[in-house]
Amino acid sequence: MERIIIYILAFIFICHPAKATPDTLLHLQLKSTIKGDFANFFVDNLGNIFLITSANQIKKLNNNLDSIAIFNESKLYGDIYSLDVSNPLKVLVYYKDYNTILSLDRQLSKRNTLDLRLQNIFQVRAIAQSYDNNIWLFDEVDNKLKKIDEAGNLLLEAPDFRQLFGEAYLPQTILDMNGLLYLYNPKKGWKLFDYYGGFKSQYPVFNWQDVQVADGYLKGHDSSFFYADRPKELQYLRAKPDINIASSRKIIQLHDQYYIMTKEGLSIFTE
Repeated sequence: MERIIIYILAFIFICHPAKATPDTLLHLQLKSTIKGDFANFFVDNLGNIFLITSANQIKKLNNNLDSIAIFNESKLYGDIYSLDVSNPLKVLVYYKDYNTILSLDRQLSKRNTLDLRLQNIFQVRAIAQSYDNNIWLFDEVDNKLKKIDEAGNLLLEAPDFRQLFGEAYLPQTILDMNGLLYLYNPKKGWKLFDYYGGFKSQYPVFNWQDVQVADGYLKGHDSSFFYADRPKELQYLRAKPDINIASSRKIIQLHDQYYIMTKEGLSIFTE
């Protein structure tokens, strides 16, 4: 019995080494602010900002905050649910209510329209652009991770997650990064897959918001702290910012910059 208890305590320490690590105080300085009532925003690796306005318009700003493109056909498809801007030359726009994915070029001109309903895919929350310019999505009816091309043709699919994990796992986020697929559900943690849909590993990190994978870390935040987790190296960092983030609607970290959206607009901070 004592040996079992020791094993359990060792497992908890491995999964949550930050419990023995002092918190870091994160000093943030305001760099600039964009006033407005924005429904959402996204930032690509070049620092371009994609603002979704309350009128469902997409505005693209460069890293100097100059407006460089606008997309204004959104009313045809309902509200924008998400963007994937991981490829600066190709933007995916997902309309969840209509199960439709638009592909835009870097000037936000429409390249392609894909109605998932025509492919018998009717319930999708998470999509992502794949490393080879195709599309990952999670079919919540089949409970399967799938990869399709721009025409909707099925390229591969993983086994039913209910068979893999003994229960349904519905990811809210899919990220294609560093040769792996990262799926996140805030109630059930991270699950990692290879590019063939093979399950690799899982990490029990819960209740993070606005998750990202960057600089080798799994990243996220809650209403008080920023988190960075590198599980294989047993690194788990927690930073307390010197500004209030409890009222934030969304936060994106890019290198040493923090993009924080509130009801007043989008503010950019630097470390």
